[in-house]
Order: sequence, then C-alpha cells, then structure tokens
Amino acid sequence: MPLPSAPLSRRQFLATAAAGALSVRALAESVATPAPAIPIVDIHQHTPFTGRTDTELIAHQRANGIRKTILLPAGRANKLAAGVEPVAHTYDFIQQHPGGEFAFFANDDIDAPGAVSEIARYLDKGAIGIGELKDKVKCDSEHVVHVAELARDRGVPVIMHFQDGTYNDGFANFHRIIEKFPTVKFIAHAQTFWCYVDKNYVAAHGLYPKTKITPGGLSDRWLADYPNFYGDLSAGSGTNALLRQPEFGKAFIERHQDKLLFGSDCSCKTGRGPTCFSVEKFGMWRDMGITDSIMRKILFANAQTMFRFPDLA
Repeated sequence: MPLPSAPLSRRQFLATAAAGALSVRALAESVATPAPAIPIVDIHQHTPFTGRTDTELIAHQRANGIRKTILLPAGRANKLAAGVEPVAHTYDFIQQHPGGEFAFFANDDIDAPGAVSEIARYLDKGAIGIGELKDKVKCDSEHVVHVAELARDRGVPVIMHFQDGTYNDGFANFHRIIEKFPTVKFIAHAQTFWCYVDKNYVAAHGLYPKTKITPGGLSDRWLADYPNFYGDLSAGSGTNALLRQPEFGKAFIERHQDKLLFGSDCSCKTGRGPTCFSVEKFGMWRDMGITDSIMRKILFANAQTMFRFPDLA
C-alpha cells in the first residue's frame, strides 16, 4: 500500500494501523539491516498495568514483535498512578521468566525513608536502571539528587516522568541536575518533557497542547546540548508532540535520532488495533517517511548502545 502524499490525522493513522497495512512484523522486516528482523527493544513497560495481567503483558509484547522489554516498577506507595506494583513484584516476574525476554529497573518512592537503599538493593539483584521516577517532588530536589548520586556510582540510567504541577515539578530547572551529573544518562518521559519541544510553551497550553510549535524549546535544546540527556518516545504524550505538527515531528526525530528510544508505556491487553500505543507509533513513523536507518536506531540501536544486552549483540 503506497504511503499517502499528505500527512494523516491521528485518527487516520490508527485506522490504517488497525487495518493491518502497517503491521509490526512488516516494519521490523523492512528495517532489518541485514535480515533477520531487528530485535526491537521496548524501554518502557509495566506490570501489572491498569488491570492487565502478567500473561496479557507477555502476549502484548509478542504481538508487537518486541524482543526485549524493560519493566519499570512503582514505588512502595505511588503505584505510578496506574496500578503498577513495586519492584518486588517485577523482580519475581523476571525470575519466573528467565529467558532474557525481560529486564527491569529498580524504583521506590524517592521521598520515603530508605528509598536509596531499597533502589540499591535491587540494583544488586540485577536491575539495569532506575525509574520511572514519578514522585511529587521538585525535579531538582534533594531526593532526585540522592538518586542521581546512586545512578552515578552504579553507572545506570534514570527514567524521569516530567509532569509539572504533579510529578518531578519544575522541568525548566532540570538542567541543574543534568549538569551536576554529567556521567548519568537521564531519559526524559511524559507530558511536560514533550510540551517543551515548543519554545513558546506556557502552562496555559495544557499538557497535550495543540498550538503551533516554535522550534528551540528546552527539550529540543537539551537533547542537542547535553550528551547525557535522552528522550523516551512512549505514551500518548510523545505521539501528540510529533503528530500535532508532522513536519516538525519528522525534523525532530531526524535531528535527535541518536538520542531517542522506543518505549510503548501501553496498557492495552492485545497489542493490536487502534488502542495500542506501539501499533500507533509504528504507523506514525512509517507514514512520516522516517528512514529505515533512523528506525533501526530508535527501535534497537540506541537502546543497545545504552544497555549492551549480550543476547541482542
């Protein structure tokens, strides 16, 4: 099926993906260099997730051709606002599925007593990163500093959920943390990170803005200026930012192709059709005309450079 000459709306993207024209398997085969298909890495998943079971998670990821999934647990109390269980559950899941299909991060409520020690305990058990941090603190607070110190000492990345007014508040100040910890890889996720692709973004635009994007926003600049700052493409926030102005979205992806990582953050149960963030993103990139070489970086190579999975080498 030839690609359309004009950008599709989000609804049209989903309908096209649901119809099967943009199947994940076909995408993986098309970007493989060389064959067989590239081993797609999803850096952002959870279990359980808004009622989805562990069994349904496995089916979801396999339906999307995911070879490696990184599971991000909740803290002791916060549940990531999505019914996600703390790290002990995720660790048990990993032990029950030892074939290498899944890896995990360590996490805790970072403003709770003993949080750093709890995170360190699961790094000792094999966690390969920290997060996603989704706490009601300032993004440059002492709590974030203490976690960043641990990440620096252990040589692991940190995924941050930025949602001004609620989680890791004050995104505009996060450069202080990036600069203070130049050896720590910070992976930025969620609404406020994506809002700030726009130089003229203000809070009144909301968390899913539709205004015209002016290039040069904080997120755009920091991805270019800081070697240790990365972008997580997951969830509806990433899709909204790239689709609201597709010509900007394509240029953004091309500009930061070495700093963006595929994550789904999808809680649907099937991994198919118009409710699946993964299917939506695969279709979106394909329709935008993102090249095979850039797709390979986003779906696999950037994550492999960061994590060095021996079974995917």
